[in-house]
Amino acid sequence: MVTPSLKQEISQLEANFCAALSDPLRLLILYTLNDGPHNVTELATELGVNQPTTSRHLKVLRERGLVETLRSGTTITYRLSDPRLIQALDLLRSIMRERLAYQANLINESVQESL
Repeated sequence: MVTPSLKQEISQLEANFCAALSDPLRLLILYTLNDGPHNVTELATELGVNQPTTSRHLKVLRERGLVETLRSGTTITYRLSDPRLIQALDLLRSIMRERLAYQANLINESVQESL
């Protein structure tokens, strides 16, 4: 049953998380931070992206509450705000892989039948 509460939660989910997760680089940043805290330079180097681009993406993730910052002098280190985020992403990736395997199987069956 679709309740007003569910509608509100879905709206907040889309506003807070879906938009932040819609960019592949932001997903890679999250997976990199799953290995441990990193500063912008470390993230940019590991991902092969320039620092301004990395900073822009970190800003979006920080504004949505997906990453937290720790300041030590002039260095700002980023970390995941909640490790369950990676579990959720892994679950979505698993569903996607199964769906792609199913579609590939359908294509293979179609090809076999046409031979």
